[in-house]
Amino acid sequence: MAEDVENKVFSFALNKSSNVPKFRQLVESVNNAISEKRLNIGDHLPSVNQVCKEYQLSRDTVFKAYSLLKEQGVIESVPNKGYFIAKEIRRVFLFLDTFKAYKEVLYDSFFKNLPENVIADVHFHHYNPDVFRKQVEESIGKYAKYVIMPFDHPSMPDTLGLLPEDKLLLIDWNIYATETSNVLYQDFGKPVMDELEKILHLVRKYKKFVFVYPEYTNHPYDSVEYFKKFCRKHHIKYDVLKDSSLFEIEKGVAYLSVSDRILGRFLEQTREKQLEPGKDVGFISYNETPMKKFIYKGITVISTDFRMLGMKAAEFVANDTSMRICVPTTIRVRESL
Repeated sequence: MAEDVENKVFSFALNKSSNVPKFRQLVESVNNAISEKRLNIGDHLPSVNQVCKEYQLSRDTVFKAYSLLKEQGVIESVPNKGYFIAKEIRRVFLFLDTFKAYKEVLYDSFFKNLPENVIADVHFHHYNPDVFRKQVEESIGKYAKYVIMPFDHPSMPDTLGLLPEDKLLLIDWNIYATETSNVLYQDFGKPVMDELEKILHLVRKYKKFVFVYPEYTNHPYDSVEYFKKFCRKHHIKYDVLKDSSLFEIEKGVAYLSVSDRILGRFLEQTREKQLEPGKDVGFISYNETPMKKFIYKGITVISTDFRMLGMKAAEFVANDTSMRICVPTTIRVRESL
């Protein structure tokens, strides 16, 4: 009788035709059940022998799954009694592109707003599709939620398709998302033009407006297209500089750059040429960081709210609800313009 009750405690969801290893599927079944409150602290899991027999799996496969769950702190084993749920814990996969100053704001906000029972592992892909694929494949079945920053590459849809859509949140860039995807993103296009409209009077101080879009950037090109629309609409002389080696500031010109390396070179050149930012030359930097309000007399920035991005991503992790949010982009005017 006791054995019959034990067998009803929990059933694993296995797909024999799936490419996901069986031990990963076992782990994912337990993590999903905990996330969905079908398993709670103290609940009993079937023994290794039971799982082997019922699902026709090798002992090594089942033991590997249980060992991984123990390593994660999700279950514990008691001699002569078996395996039990130890914690109502959620593990989250946070996958970012690179770790830059503005991403640190997102990262800090995300972790500060996570529930206490959530453990997040952070990884970086550095815009490498092979690294991206490998990391995603290795994450399958290990996490309750996936928070991923994608990038523009043909392999993205196939790789993202390996993950359960309801547990996946695409952040920062609304690319390769479907109508049913969870997305938390910034719009790199029209809001750029809308925010530039607010500072038209400052831009008109200068004889020319230059968008510095260096060859090494991965910033969406939408921003450049809407920059052009803004300049054409208001009959502003403009240029787009894509070769960073040609960056040389000129008196009477305002610059908008998506690279902090260019910001550094701008400040170096203003010193060398004895030009005053905000008077002789202008500068707008893309993406707010904690230090930009203190650099020089303050650097004008156009940026989304990375603190909100982190907070909302944590909200997705904490709740089993869908999410489609565009985080506003705003301009903060400081002395550099």
